[in-house]
Amino acid sequence: MTDRLSPGDPAPEFSLPTDNGDTLSLKDLRGRKVILYVYPAAMTPGCTTQACDFRDNLGSLQAAGYEVVGISPDKPAKLAKFRETDAITFPLVSDEDKSVLTAYAAFGEKQLYGKTVVGVIRSTFVIDENGILEKAMYNVKATGHVAKLRRDLGLD
Repeated sequence: MTDRLSPGDPAPEFSLPTDNGDTLSLKDLRGRKVILYVYPAAMTPGCTTQACDFRDNLGSLQAAGYEVVGISPDKPAKLAKFRETDAITFPLVSDEDKSVLTAYAAFGEKQLYGKTVVGVIRSTFVIDENGILEKAMYNVKATGHVAKLRRDLGLD
């Protein structure tokens, strides 16, 4: 498993397919702050709660200078359905081979119901305008995470 990232580390670059058939690269977002959040699977209860929370806070996050991008190992077609079903208003990117998730140390061993399993680790990364990590948060909770993130960013 890749060592966890820390503030001050360069954010691993990526170029991934999106839910709408485009490709999104981290370098395309240079000059803007990015909240990259990792979720295990589209259209599951926790991931839907988290995505809708980001959706509902998107305007104020963007007003504070942040772009939001969600990343999961789901296929682009499933992400498109997720976007349509839950009116997601920010890009969702697909990392089917989990190489980017692994580079961010957001795929690996985790605890699930008291057992050690290998899977996607729900995480959030705040990346500055130059591609450097400001925050690297692992094992975040789906419910209440955006409110905590807003507090940590000094937005509330």
